[in-house]
Amino acid sequence: MKSLAVLVCAGCILSIPAVLKAKGWQAGAAKTDVTPDFPVRLSGYGSRNSPHEGVSLPIHAKALALRWEADEPVVMLTVDNCGIPAAMRAEVLANVRNAGWKLADERFSLHSSHTHCAPMVNGVLGFLFGADLPPDERNAVDRYTAFLTARMTEVALSALNDLKPAQVDRGAGKAGFAMNRRLKTETGYANSPNFEGVRDHDLPVLRVRDMEGKLRALFTSYACHCTTLAINHIHPDWAGTAQAELELRFPGVVALTAIGCGADQNPFPRREMEHALKHGVTLAKGVIHAINNPMKPLPGPVICRSKDLQLPFDTLPGRAEWEMRTQDKNKWIAHHARHFLGMMERGEKIPDTLPYNVQVWSFGGGLLMIHLPGEVVVDYGLRFKQSFGRQRTWVNAYTNDVPCYIPSQRVWEEGGYEAAGAMTYYGRPTRFASGVEEIIAGAVNELTPQVFKTPGK
Repeated sequence: MKSLAVLVCAGCILSIPAVLKAKGWQAGAAKTDVTPDFPVRLSGYGSRNSPHEGVSLPIHAKALALRWEADEPVVMLTVDNCGIPAAMRAEVLANVRNAGWKLADERFSLHSSHTHCAPMVNGVLGFLFGADLPPDERNAVDRYTAFLTARMTEVALSALNDLKPAQVDRGAGKAGFAMNRRLKTETGYANSPNFEGVRDHDLPVLRVRDMEGKLRALFTSYACHCTTLAINHIHPDWAGTAQAELELRFPGVVALTAIGCGADQNPFPRREMEHALKHGVTLAKGVIHAINNPMKPLPGPVICRSKDLQLPFDTLPGRAEWEMRTQDKNKWIAHHARHFLGMMERGEKIPDTLPYNVQVWSFGGGLLMIHLPGEVVVDYGLRFKQSFGRQRTWVNAYTNDVPCYIPSQRVWEEGGYEAAGAMTYYGRPTRFASGVEEIIAGAVNELTPQVFKTPGK
């Protein structure tokens, strides 16, 4: 890594005169394989009880760097993983800075695909299996976390080092395989197809070409869970098959896929390998439709802002409640309770809020890109598009951190897995308090430039 850092830093110094003379956009794109060559437990499903049994399709990390004239660049990094925590992202950013690149925190977005067939990493879904991992498996997770951190650093640096004059434009397609999964029953909300439920099939697309018009990169996002498959094999699910399909059709292109506000959306149908391929091809066709129709030049500069929030939890359980839960027959509930009872016994404070960072990018007043951490339900994406204009608003979830589900007020009031149940697997003490949607929406509104709040603009 030291030699790489020296080369990159030297490249920065040599490229400064060209940067100062540049007009318009510069872009760089890169990809790297992040498939482990050793056994490791996969994340996503708590029923797994052993390391992965093989590789059905390799997984990747990819990066797209954009710079407007002589401004500081922005970097978008996508990774085939269930979730990358904020601490891991911070380490990648620190490594990039140590290599000589000036990159502000608010100008770096890291997007997890949320495939449920990728290795576990430290800091996300640590309570997923209802027990601590055995030492050898714990070591494998540590090893993969370090490996992935290094690979993400390398791909970000490669994209930055690849910055060249470029044409960047935007458009939109559609993909119709997301299905609302919150079905109301007599006993509550079940994880089952809800054909009448709210969905968001928008497929925003960024296209990057060189100055001769050759396609270099495609970046897109769709609001759907990456849960077509539940196999104990490594596979990037529909998000990865979409990238593979686009890169097959356009040799030399780097295709990146982020996830929108799809925490309460499942691919439909699912659970068969052919469906993962079909959904990926469907998304790729939507992208191709978008780039084969008139697109709008992406204006610059890109203004990036962010805000740190604290999302309050509901009333925390007391000692008696934790003690009772340690005897629960459900191993996940008991394991969760033992953890927090242990904190109380050691005199440690159980957190009553969750740190949460909102990031908003404005591209020359023409495109608003909102980055939200966590498993964010569809209501958020639809709300912000209605507030700021559907054709010019792009909302990404699973970005910069995946700390837990982020319910809307509607979902919180309805209850169910996304509102409360999933907090056990994420190791949070309880569900959120009422009102987190307004806290997040208030921050987004504060960070959004006035031009997007003006009707008809």
